[in-house]
Amino acid sequence: MPDNNAPITMKDIARKFGVSVATVSRALKGNTRISEETRNKITAYAREHNFSPNLMAESLRSNKTMKIIGVILPQFTHFYFSSVLSGIEDEALKHGYRLLVAQSGEAYEREVDTCRSFYENKVCGIIVSQAKDTRNYDHFQRLIDIGLPLVFFDRICTGVNSSRVTVDDYMGAFSAVEYLIGTGCRNIAFYGTTMKLEISKNRYNGWYDALRKHGLNPDECVKMECDNREDAERVTPAVLRMDNRPDAFFAINDDTAIGIMYTAKRMGLRVPEDVSVCGFTNGQRAIACDPMLTTVEQNGYKVGRQAADILIGKVEGRIPIDKVEKRVVRTKLIVRGTTK
Repeated sequence: MPDNNAPITMKDIARKFGVSVATVSRALKGNTRISEETRNKITAYAREHNFSPNLMAESLRSNKTMKIIGVILPQFTHFYFSSVLSGIEDEALKHGYRLLVAQSGEAYEREVDTCRSFYENKVCGIIVSQAKDTRNYDHFQRLIDIGLPLVFFDRICTGVNSSRVTVDDYMGAFSAVEYLIGTGCRNIAFYGTTMKLEISKNRYNGWYDALRKHGLNPDECVKMECDNREDAERVTPAVLRMDNRPDAFFAINDDTAIGIMYTAKRMGLRVPEDVSVCGFTNGQRAIACDPMLTTVEQNGYKVGRQAADILIGKVEGRIPIDKVEKRVVRTKLIVRGTTK
C-alpha cells in the first residue's frame, strides 16, 4: 500500500475540483457524459501529480486479467470466520474470481502489512473483519482514497465510511436474553469482548435492554471481558462461587459459552437445572458438547456471500465505487439443552 509520499488519489482530485469521485473516474476514462473542459482539467491535473489508479481494479472492469479478491480474517480456526470464508469463496467462484486469504492474528501491525501486501499484489478489492488490536484506521482509509473496493464484515470499522455486512447483533442478543428471562432466569451474566468493537457494544446493549425491559437491574449482574474458552474456564469458578451467583450466562460466542458450561459441570452444578448457558455463533461445537448448546445462529456463510456480492458489484461497476452499501443478515435463536 502506498505511503504518505504516494501519488494523489481520485479523492484528492475530486476535492480539488469540487466533484464526486465517480465524476473523476469517468473523466479519466474519457466519458463524454463529463464536459470536455472538466475532462481536460482533471486529466491534466492527474498527469501533473502522478496519479496512479489501481490497475487491477480498472482492468477487471474491462475483463482483461485475472480476478483476485483479498480476504483478511482475524483467525482461520474460528468456525464463524471459516464459514464466512466459505460463503465468500462460493460467491467469488460463481463470478470467476479467486481468493488471496490472510489472517491478522488479531494484530494491528499484521493487518496493516497485509493491506499493503494485497495492494502491491494488485487485488481488485479487499474483504476484511478488523483485528481486536486495531485502533488506527489510516490503512483502511488509504485503500478507500485510492479507489480500491473495501467491504467489512462482522467487526466493522466505524472509523471509516465503507461498505459492510453485519448480523443483527443487538436483536440476536436481546432475543436470547429475553428467552432466558422467560425460562425463569433473573441473574444473567454477560461475557463479551473489548467494547472497542461494535459487535461487543451491540450484544451488550441487547443483553442490557432485555434485562431492563423485564424490570431487572443489569448493574447487579456480572459483566466480564472474556471471549474464549480458556479465559472462561479460568474466570468462571470465582463467578460461580459468589453468594449471589448467576443463574444464567449469555456469552459473546460459542467457545466462551462451552467453557462456562464445562466449568459449571466440573463444579458439580447441573446445566440447565442450576445454571443456563447461551452462546452466539451456532458452530459445529454447539452440537458436539453435552448438553448441546443453546445459541444465536449468525449464518456466516450468508454474510460471506453478501460481502463478496457487494465487492464484485463495485469491481464490475454494478455498484458505484463511492456508494456505501450496508447489509444486515438476520440471526435466529437455536434452543437446545443448555437452557430450560
